[in-house]
Amino acid sequence: MTDLATTYFDAAIALLRRVRDEESEGIQAAATAVADAVAAGGRVFAYGAGHSSLPAQDVVYRSGGLALVNLLAVPGAVGVDVVPATLGSALEQVGGLAGVVLGTSPLRAGDVLVIVSLSGRNPLPVEMARDARAMGVTVVGVTSVAYTKETRSRHSSGTFLKDHCDIVIDSKIALGDAELSVEGIPAPFGPASTVVTSALMQAVVATAAQRLAERGTTPPMLRSGNVDGGHEWNAAVFDEYRDRIFYRH
Repeated sequence: MTDLATTYFDAAIALLRRVRDEESEGIQAAATAVADAVAAGGRVFAYGAGHSSLPAQDVVYRSGGLALVNLLAVPGAVGVDVVPATLGSALEQVGGLAGVVLGTSPLRAGDVLVIVSLSGRNPLPVEMARDARAMGVTVVGVTSVAYTKETRSRHSSGTFLKDHCDIVIDSKIALGDAELSVEGIPAPFGPASTVVTSALMQAVVATAAQRLAERGTTPPMLRSGNVDGGHEWNAAVFDEYRDRIFYRH
């Protein structure tokens, strides 16, 4: 058996290089949309279900992050903190749920919503994108286009997340999200979607901050609370932008 740790790292690095080289246009477009919204007084939201929620959460309230990114959470579908854990997967397939969530959320026209869904085939992310766009929200989809070619949509329209987005960023993750396969282990393993998608999300945020700075607007970034002065810095940011930061309410 080969050194699987090295093999996994090599696979993840190869994917990171691919998205760096092949998805630059989408990253730049998404970053510009975020910068435009921030400069215009809009807000930014990120959504993901199950493990796709991890990259969404990774850009919310964190050191070195843009303070105005809020998590759009669907109770029961955010992660694996429900019992049974399969409930979250089941909720992704409930039609109409996205409309209820959006209707009770602070989202409004002019905001940006980044939707993370590896497969993009379930009704929840599909309708989340469709309904948010109808509200006048700019929708960015971070998904694997490979799934649209090798699976069928679970939505009644037959469409995928990517079909309802203003901007699409392809994570390049292969069907099944498993980079390793060896004799003696009955199923492929070693998922890399979280590594790659989190990097994509951070790249968008970093570029958005750059766009704002280039325009002469100071991007509201957070500092680590574990460095001297970090909490005081963040408190000032929270106070200045309290009408656009919803995780503080």
